[in-house]
Amino acid sequence: MSRESTTQQRQIWLIFFFLGIIMLNFPFMQIFNRPETIFCLPLMVLYLLVGWPLSIVVIYIFSRSLESNDDDEAVEPPEQEDN
Repeated sequence: MSRESTTQQRQIWLIFFFLGIIMLNFPFMQIFNRPETIFCLPLMVLYLLVGWPLSIVVIYIFSRSLESNDDDEAVEPPEQEDN
């Protein structure tokens, strides 16, 4: 794994971290803090019930793609025979 890809991965993980903080912080959560309901659930509860698992799924997909990239890099190309 190259140093550049490691730095890029760290940056992406930091983006995920800060997006999670933003999702659970006051100004963003205030958008969903309304008395309206959808499927008999308040918007705030629905936001948390959908947003939290969705963020987990996105991070899971990202981590799986990192593993598959590592596996692809680990496979050595076949040696070519001299004719």
